[in-house]
Amino acid sequence: MNWFYFLKGIKKYDFSFFIISFLIFSIGILNLYSATHTSTHMAGLYKMQLLWYVLSLFAGLGVSFFRPKDFFQSAWVFYFFVLFLLVVVLLLGQEGMGAKRWLVFGSLRIQPSEIMKVALILVLARWIARRIPDQELGVKELVVPMAITIVPIVLIAMGPDLGTALVLLLMFSVVIFYKKIKWKTAGIFVLAGLVSGPLMYHFKLKEYQKKRIMTFLNPGQDSQGSGYNAIQSKIAIGSGQLVGKGLMKSSQASLQYLPENHTDFIFSIFSEEHGFLGALLIITLYAVLLMRFLWLADSVPRVFDATVLVGLMSMFFWHIFINMSMVTGMMPIVGLPLPYMSYGGSSLLAFNLCCGMATSISNSRNLF
Repeated sequence: MNWFYFLKGIKKYDFSFFIISFLIFSIGILNLYSATHTSTHMAGLYKMQLLWYVLSLFAGLGVSFFRPKDFFQSAWVFYFFVLFLLVVVLLLGQEGMGAKRWLVFGSLRIQPSEIMKVALILVLARWIARRIPDQELGVKELVVPMAITIVPIVLIAMGPDLGTALVLLLMFSVVIFYKKIKWKTAGIFVLAGLVSGPLMYHFKLKEYQKKRIMTFLNPGQDSQGSGYNAIQSKIAIGSGQLVGKGLMKSSQASLQYLPENHTDFIFSIFSEEHGFLGALLIITLYAVLLMRFLWLADSVPRVFDATVLVGLMSMFFWHIFINMSMVTGMMPIVGLPLPYMSYGGSSLLAFNLCCGMATSISNSRNLF
């Protein structure tokens, strides 16, 4: 009888999020191998990526068997635990590329800022569902959610890691607009952004960060320095034309003209090898995944569940949008991974946790 209920449950289990993400990862791991196989110090990265994917997949599948109410009840504990890890990173974290982002445990490196994205979504959704589920959001109602968001943003920006800090802010914006923010309040936020932008540029940004913005506006002014990556990335994408040069035939990767081609610029290598049609395939898979989040958010009755799903969707969306805009020269270069394509264990863990939570919410309609 137990087997009967198990098989019945498997038939109702929603595999869609894991299937779509697996398809993207399968393409991504081949692309990662292609991008790194000629490099002596990066040739084995694809094996580590495979290991991280398996571990994170088990974590995501495990999370999918929790109930949504478990996420609701544990949101604050999860948030404060990751917040504690962010403080530890600033004090004891490993520095790389001018920023403290990782906690190191032997050969294992964890980037808590990636997990904070998930924790922030849960705690914002809990606050909204419990305190202000039906009313429009004004400045008064947003004081606590803003504080919840600003604290990790400040800790992450102190790293400094402005790319991740920006994503947290954008995710917060999507969640509050989804919950129907008042137009007057929205105007105040826009005005605050317009005023704080120039102030941040002049007083808070480091010199290399200012250079990234100036390079975005005019990449050719320092083509061998700060503008080099952006120029080489666009060369790679453009040279792919319609169908690309073929797997493991990227000149930018094999000649190592494009730095960070396994992380930030992985999409550039993929576009060079598989062209416009290959890029269109990846974008289509991402679009299907995003629409699956939105469709499910529209079909669940609970405010908490719907808000979590919109937050998870926004997390995927901003990573995809910013990374692709960055490598095509439409935005300044920031260090954000492309989901399931860029190398990075913490990123894989965060995105598989997202898929696990979305699957749990979907399953709750049929299994729980």
